[in-house]
Amino acid sequence: MIIDKLENLGKYACLNPLFKKVADYIAANGLDNHEVGKVEIDGKDLFVNYSIAKGKTKEEAKIESHNNMIDIQIPLSCPETMGYTARKDLPEEEYNEVKDITFYKGLAKDYVTIFPGSFVIFFPEDGHAPCISDEKEIKKVIFKVRV
Repeated sequence: MIIDKLENLGKYACLNPLFKKVADYIAANGLDNHEVGKVEIDGKDLFVNYSIAKGKTKEEAKIESHNNMIDIQIPLSCPETMGYTARKDLPEEEYNEVKDITFYKGLAKDYVTIFPGSFVIFFPEDGHAPCISDEKEIKKVIFKVRV
């Protein structure tokens, strides 16, 4: 897991060559004025989901992980708390290959709040429980990057 300011995203291009494309996309298009939906940037290897998610309690937020994709999550409208548990510390659960997601029962071990203007990167080894907020809706952007 990585947390940083949005202006520093390009510095992480050494971790995955598609991260530079994410930074370039943001520089060219911005993030705020886009309708909800999916935009393919580099086919199935890199796309972005513009979404409005329902704010959840820690108890409602499900821990999830992905095998093939990295999440770069960016809250836009309000701070968003994310639960975190290392995947190695999570129990075995059924993996949905079509959706590239595994959901886990229980609460996350740790929590961090991400503010607009910042991002969090979740790698396949990072179990994460997004969308924790007192706000009813969270406007956010999630870049999906092939490992």
